[in-house]
Amino acid sequence: AMLGFQRAFRLLNATVRNQIVPRANIVSGAPEEIDQAIALTVMFAAFLIPSGWILAHLEDYKHKPSE
Repeated sequence: AMLGFQRAFRLLNATVRNQIVPRANIVSGAPEEIDQAIALTVMFAAFLIPSGWILAHLEDYKHKPSE
């Protein structure tokens, strides 16, 4: 069983080693247009406000009275 595992590992390792991974074209920096700044603000708010609400009220959710 171990020999089969070693063969499979070598085969997978050889296939991964020969693949060419394209370089990502990522540009970081401040948004150049106001539309981008507004979109970023809305996206961050859409994720952070509900998460913050849940974390702030976590104890309330844990101790919900049973009816």
